[in-house]
Formats: sequence, C-alpha cells, structure tokens
Amino acid sequence: MAHTLQERYSPLILAKLRASLVLKDGVIFNNDYEGSPSAGSVKIPVRDTEVVVGDYNKASGIAPGSGTTTYQTMLITKDKAVNEIIDGYDAASVPDGIVAERLDSAGYSLAKQIDSDGAAILLANGLVYNSAAVTSSTIYDLAVDVRTVMSKANVPAENRYLLVTPDAYALMLKDKDNFIRQGDISQALKASGAIGQYAGFAVYEWNDSTANLMFIAGHPKFATRANEFSIPVFLQDLNGDANFIGASAVKGRMVYDHKVLRSAAIRPVYAPASLTLAAAAGSTDPTATIVTVTGAGTYKYRINPAVRAVFGQAAADFTAMTSGTTEIPSATGDIIEVVKIDTTVSAVGYIVAL
Repeated sequence: MAHTLQERYSPLILAKLRASLVLKDGVIFNNDYEGSPSAGSVKIPVRDTEVVVGDYNKASGIAPGSGTTTYQTMLITKDKAVNEIIDGYDAASVPDGIVAERLDSAGYSLAKQIDSDGAAILLANGLVYNSAAVTSSTIYDLAVDVRTVMSKANVPAENRYLLVTPDAYALMLKDKDNFIRQGDISQALKASGAIGQYAGFAVYEWNDSTANLMFIAGHPKFATRANEFSIPVFLQDLNGDANFIGASAVKGRMVYDHKVLRSAAIRPVYAPASLTLAAAAGSTDPTATIVTVTGAGTYKYRINPAVRAVFGQAAADFTAMTSGTTEIPSATGDIIEVVKIDTTVSAVGYIVAL
C-alpha cells in the first residue's frame, strides 16, 4: 500500500482518543493554553476577576479600567509512545484493515492512560471534601452540600460535573426522586457523554475504584489539558533491521499534561473520609517533600502510581512512612499517594510534591 494516508494516522487516533476519553476535553478539562506542548511547556491565561462596573458621568465620562491576565506555566511531563510491530507485512503491503485496527487500539489505549493521569491530577490538586459513609437516602444531601461549597467559592453553576464511581452511581440510581435520567436531559448533555443530572451537576460514570472515593465534583474552566503528537504516527518498514524480516511497525509519540488552576473548583469527595495530608519543603534534602498525615495509624506511600490504590489492596508495593511524617525524595509536581494500612489499604490520599 502506498502510504499516502499516513498524514491521516494521527488525526484518526485523536478522533478515537476523544471518543474514548471519560475525562473529556470541554467537559472535565479545558484546552485554553498558548504554545506547543512539544516544546516542553505551555502558558495558560488566567483571569479570575470580572470587569469592574462604575458610575457614568455625562460630563466627564468614566475613567477606563485595566484588566490583567496572568499566565501560569504548565510543564509537559508525560511522553507516551506507540510502537507496535505488524509481522508478515512490509510497510508497502500492510492491509488497510490491519492498520485501522492498530490505530483504533492505539487511540483507546492512549485515552485510558490520559484519563488515568488526568484523574490523578484532579485528586492531588483538588480540595478534598470528606464525608461519613453515605447511602442512597443520603447521597443527594452530600451532593447538595458539595454544590453549596462550590457556589460559595464562586464556581459558575453552568457546566459543573460529577465524575461518579460505579458505587456512587448505583446509590444515585436508587434515589429515584432526585436523579434525572439520561432520557430526560438535553441533547447537548447526552452528546457530551452525560448519563444524567443530579443536584444541578451533569453526571458522568467513571469506572474508578480508588479507596473510599465517591465522586469528583468540578468545573472545566479550572482544569487544563494540553496534548499533542510530538512525533506524528507513521508506518515504519523494519526490513532494514537485522532482527526483523518482512515486518513493519506503527510508531508515534504523544506529549501531554494537566493542571488544576483553582483547587476550590475541583472537589474529590470521599466517604468514608480520605486522609488529611500536609506538605512542606524538604529539610535535609532540598529535592524532597515532607508529608505529614493527620491521625494515628500505619501509613505508607508511593510516587506517581500507574494505578491508584483500592480498598482492601495489599501494601507490598508501598514504602513505609515514619510515624505519619516522612521526608519523601521526589521531583516537583510528582503525585504522592499515601495509604492507611489496616492489614490492607483502608484509606488513601494524594498530594503534590513541592
């Protein structure tokens, strides 16, 4: 096959990626940034104040005001690659169907990874809301309480979302008086992937089993995603490689990252309560972060987990903390996952390394 279609490979993967994301662009994250992620960082324009309204004087008019837009730098730390061998075909003879299948799979796999990394940023940078255990008769009150907290923090009411775990979704479905099902919501919400509305939030089911997590409440205005193919996807003939005969490979690299712009607008909600964590700069090691856990118990940690801790998980892959306070070697921006151990994992919390 003459690969004139290679220029379409990356757009095809992006289309599949966008369709597969649960934490979708425009729904959970915005894409308001300047620059190219491939350069290693982007600038995010931030303006959290409104235009000032004053009295107008017919004789002298009104003095002009000056709005200020600041910029936050988001470093791009995630660099993922696709490199899958297609055996039995050189690059000129790979059937379209095989290429399409590999592109489809690549888009789905990338979406899962980006979702996982994006969720870790929301959990670590959001302002945690802790609750006692909830039931189908109390989960609505919990959602209303979170809604009230967000309103007092001046988070816009429009476009708020709930990323609900399967357990939380089950409780909402049992609350037949308050849960607005998918068939009764707007077409625009359905198109975004919403499965219903609850306490003024659009609801999106998120198959996550992080210990004690019920849902994440948030608004896309206050969390940014930047992603880009640093090396567009292409089909590489491997006949020049000493180890491969009559084979080719689908290759490409994508860079991306996420940033929470205002913690009060992103609310991970735990029931029962999450761990209460505090971070301070390292004392003996300037590249370390001192993490302190409030409360008695046995605690362990790990850095940048590929999969988040779940209730009842064994703790073999974790490192022990010292009496709840430990100086953890880490790089700025690392996600530190701390778990409480009662034989197995019973609670979890996240914090960003300083």
